Amino acid sequence: MTKIEVGEIFTISDENDQEQEVEVLGVMTIEGSDYVAVGFAEDVQQETDEDIDIFFLKVDEDGDFSAIESDEEFDKVSAAFDEMMDEDE
Repeated sequence: MTKIEVGEIFTISDENDQEQEVEVLGVMTIEGSDYVAVGFAEDVQQETDEDIDIFFLKVDEDGDFSAIESDEEFDKVSAAFDEMMDEDE
């Protein structure tokens, strides 16, 4: 798998097959699985004090993104991302 870097921009399709550009805000590995935290590129690039929506996606062996299936898995990834952001401040 190609290493995904913070700041990379990808195009993903939402549930309505609308293409959206997202920017990688964080990359983490939890219990052997890779995850990325992304925000809409347009929101990330606007320098504003408003909070932006952050989404977490699982990265498979081929480098493809998929939705996180369970609340438990989402909670683990969200907590790890929060911890990572606290360390960066």
